[in-house]
Amino acid sequence: MFADGSARGRIALAATLASALALAACSTTGDSAKPASASSKSEQSDKKFVATPAGEPVFASTYKPFPNVATAIRGATVYDGKGGKIENGVVFMSGGKITAVGGPDTPIPADIAVFDGAGKFVTPGIIDIHSHLGDYPSPGVDAHSDGNEATSPTTPEVWAEHSVWPQDPGFSRALANGGVTALQILPGSANLMGGRSVTLKNVPARTMQGMKFPGAPYSMKMACGENPKRVYGNRGRMPSTRMGNIAVNRETWLAAIDYANDPKAKRDLAKETLVGVLKGEILIQNHCYRADEMALVLDMAKEMGYKVAAFHHAVEAYKIGDLLRENDVCSAIWADWYGFKMESYDGILENAAFLQREGACVVIHSDDQNDIQRLNQEARKAQMAGLRMGMDIPDATVIQWITYNAAKAMGIADKTGSLETGKMADVVLWNGDPLSVYSRPEKVWIDGALMFDAMNPKTRPVSDFELGQPGEGDVK
Repeated sequence: MFADGSARGRIALAATLASALALAACSTTGDSAKPASASSKSEQSDKKFVATPAGEPVFASTYKPFPNVATAIRGATVYDGKGGKIENGVVFMSGGKITAVGGPDTPIPADIAVFDGAGKFVTPGIIDIHSHLGDYPSPGVDAHSDGNEATSPTTPEVWAEHSVWPQDPGFSRALANGGVTALQILPGSANLMGGRSVTLKNVPARTMQGMKFPGAPYSMKMACGENPKRVYGNRGRMPSTRMGNIAVNRETWLAAIDYANDPKAKRDLAKETLVGVLKGEILIQNHCYRADEMALVLDMAKEMGYKVAAFHHAVEAYKIGDLLRENDVCSAIWADWYGFKMESYDGILENAAFLQREGACVVIHSDDQNDIQRLNQEARKAQMAGLRMGMDIPDATVIQWITYNAAKAMGIADKTGSLETGKMADVVLWNGDPLSVYSRPEKVWIDGALMFDAMNPKTRPVSDFELGQPGEGDVK
């Protein structure tokens, strides 16, 4: 990471890199850097300007894995993220991928980096399905409030990635304190349709595109219940009731269906997103608290021909666990947030445990810049609430709530979320039981690159915003 750990050294390094990049840009522009000739100006005036056609990639990911070396961890207790547990296990990473996972007899090539995991634990990288980092970055001031385009009840045309500030210090805190290797950034919940989400690799980068998870599908954030009806009802606009919420949603979906069926329709960014949902290319992440409203949304989804990937917050999901299981819908929930508004009044600590018992998909999420640093502890709280009710859920299953299940609901389970051969080497070595309040990440790898090492804190990425600040680089 940084050869010189001091703020001054890193500022000097940043200045050197900036100069080098400027020189490189000049050296590669060639003739394009020369003044345009009269003929070229004429050609420019005759040029027809056409936007990138709908459906083609725009704002594409430029993420590239950091340099990595072949690495093995041996002797640790390994949770594979899909409910499996291996005592005295081995995890081998090479070329940025998981190469092997197994017991103590798993072959380890000679002359590679080997870490002793005796007494320690290995999990897949932690994944937060519901974050606002970058869109509501630290420090939390009005100038940084970029998560809600609260100007219309439906804004599917906005994309959360266009608000992401890569210098948010919250990213590196989530990495170092929580072992978070990937996260989904969602727009806020002021609107019925809040816009597209973006999935990020939790790496330092100058641009959002440099963090953007390659190949991850988009999701669209929707919201039901109190938030949209309060925001727009207070402005004397529709919706101001729950029935208004559903009515506006249905009208908007019908307009999108008409657009999809009209070959002569003028390009419409909002409807492009909605048509992407109808085609199954864009997932739905739906903020919804009450069980009755989740059931209504499922009916509306069937009417319009789309699928809900996950209900978020979902404090009453335990009431309809069978319905969620039958519709293959995940519940992205807190461990113990409830009672802070009327629609959260019936939240219970045993929500996750009842859903698990019903065979439904459980995800523990943060929705908070602090909780993202301890999703492992939040998962343990949910597990213990179930145990007090006689529901004994294995640790290996609980780890799945913050790894594989999150990846599944985000459409990236084929790439990450579990320790399986060929998947991205997103791996956390914990210094103790990963579900214990006393444990923390000791090392974190993303695509096989060591991104955090508690034994050498200078490996922790530090954003430009933090340079020169008191306590710079401290892990808290």
